[in-house]
Amino acid sequence: MWENYLVSERLKLNSMLLKKVNCFFWRTTQQQEIDYIEEMKELHAFEFKWNSNKKVSFPKTFLSAYPKATTFLVNPKSKDEFLGMTNK
Repeated sequence: MWENYLVSERLKLNSMLLKKVNCFFWRTTQQQEIDYIEEMKELHAFEFKWNSNKKVSFPKTFLSAYPKATTFLVNPKSKDEFLGMTNK
């Protein structure tokens, strides 16, 4: 439910701001995954974790395939920034 909430709110935000964003998720046959990816001119990869203390590592397969991608962790502490609710 956490992931669904974040993705649906992010899609609403992008629509409201008239951002033309291609949205994806990424998963290998070995079950490595990225929860949410946005592509405009660049790739931005997001991992969603409910537990703010949980360590996150992005799959090496993804990082090798997309070395210029920017990665972000979204948790309860950073969700407001992800959802455009801060002045950052």
